[in-house]
Amino acid sequence: MRRLLLVPFLLTLLVLPAAVLAASEPKSETEKTFYALGLAISQNLAPFGMSPAEFEMVQAGLRDGVLGNPPRVDMSAYGPKIQELQRSRSATVAAAEKKAGEAVVAKAATEPGAIKTPSGAVVTMLRPGTGPSPKATDKAKVHYHGTLTDGTVFDSSVQRGEPATFPLNGVIKCWTEGLQQLKVGGKARLVCPADTAYGDRGSPPRIKPGATLLFEVELLEVVK
Repeated sequence: MRRLLLVPFLLTLLVLPAAVLAASEPKSETEKTFYALGLAISQNLAPFGMSPAEFEMVQAGLRDGVLGNPPRVDMSAYGPKIQELQRSRSATVAAAEKKAGEAVVAKAATEPGAIKTPSGAVVTMLRPGTGPSPKATDKAKVHYHGTLTDGTVFDSSVQRGEPATFPLNGVIKCWTEGLQQLKVGGKARLVCPADTAYGDRGSPPRIKPGATLLFEVELLEVVK
């Protein structure tokens, strides 16, 4: 199921007031599991970028819906506006993220030895390799460390202690183009503008719409 189709269902699960949730510390295994369910639901709400007051309105709708209270709005009129609101909020966030990312990309492009790929990603070699370079049709075995522009880590095979293997034509464009610049044994920094990464949709909740991403990638092996 697509994420957007899950939203109406997931919204019905979140029924407790924020004050109650904040005061409740999960103790039993069941409570911890329900708390984890709340965290999972929050990932589907992240694209709306709600303020505390807006979140209270969401909670009011949840309570009325779950408890069978009379609805305060006509769902036939306002239900279709949910996706419209999500698109609007995502577009606003994406525009701001792209603007902030432009400076990061421009600075990276001025570093010694930096090259730009055809799509606009910036590749800076940190350690040259001596083996072959992968083609777009190859699989690559790598170690990588991915951060946002503020340094927040969103994914890292280094931290997991386990390399990843994937086809170069099955990942974000920044990686498809960037890894072809490396040789086995080499390591590089990739600066990926949104258009070469997850675009205006992002990958909530960790990667905002329009986010510029930074990676340090070590090419361990080309898997034919």
